[in-house]
Amino acid sequence: MDVRSLRYAVTLADTLHFGRAAEAHYIAAQPFGRRIQALERELGTPLFERTSRRVALTPAGERFLPRAQRLLAELDALMVEVDGAVHEPGVLRVGVLGFGLADLWPSVRDLLAVRCPGLALAPVELEWANQYDAVRSGEVDVALVHDLGDADGLILDPTLEMDRVAVVPAESELAEADRLTLADLAGRRTVSPVGGPPGLDDWGDTSGRRGGIGVRSPSGVAAAVVTSGWPGLHAEPAQRFFPHPGVRYVPMEGARARVSVATRPGDRREPVAVFRAAARAAADHNRSGP
Repeated sequence: MDVRSLRYAVTLADTLHFGRAAEAHYIAAQPFGRRIQALERELGTPLFERTSRRVALTPAGERFLPRAQRLLAELDALMVEVDGAVHEPGVLRVGVLGFGLADLWPSVRDLLAVRCPGLALAPVELEWANQYDAVRSGEVDVALVHDLGDADGLILDPTLEMDRVAVVPAESELAEADRLTLADLAGRRTVSPVGGPPGLDDWGDTSGRRGGIGVRSPSGVAAAVVTSGWPGLHAEPAQRFFPHPGVRYVPMEGARARVSVATRPGDRREPVAVFRAAARAAADHNRSGP
């Protein structure tokens, strides 16, 4: 059960209207509704009655939602204390999903050393499921996330855009291709990312067929491909950061992957601002070339 789903449910309880509740969180009604359904499945009971004319709380919803409101209020109060607290001096906790900044890490460290001498970066490994919530909860100060939107309550600074690649078993006929298309994977079971925001399924599963292997972190894709014998998808730097003798990385058509720096809107600490600026500067230099 994640905090975002609780916030969605509380907003829906206030508005009793899926469209208005979704708009309040700046997302479309369909992914909003999927989040509510997932929460109800996790709880094992419906929280809302839906008809063509109205939305109403079920008895279970009437019991659950006031408790969720109190929990979120306590969490928000805690976040105020965390943002105002004195953090460990000289340490910036950086949430990293997969390869994070990929080839930009050396440049970012160099820029940080100029602006914040002695600042240590403490990496925290993330999964798709917690990449946003780790920032919201204060578990990390900043995070490098797979940007798929729907980051309610966070600032996302787009930093990298990378081509998509297919991760295929080395002995597969797909490994001999110079480039793969969506048609090449049609009908095949795949290794697909799970647990992330709406849009992750669309980015990570082009097979048109469900029932494949789910992985919770980009670092697990290659091993899952080797284990299952099914292809998966990744972004181009994976072939350097997650090499594996049992797979081949083949250029693949489709939506590009975007890495963004995620921060909390109210966090104005200098190391956070400097990290955001360093990531932007390194990305701009990388795009412009030497």
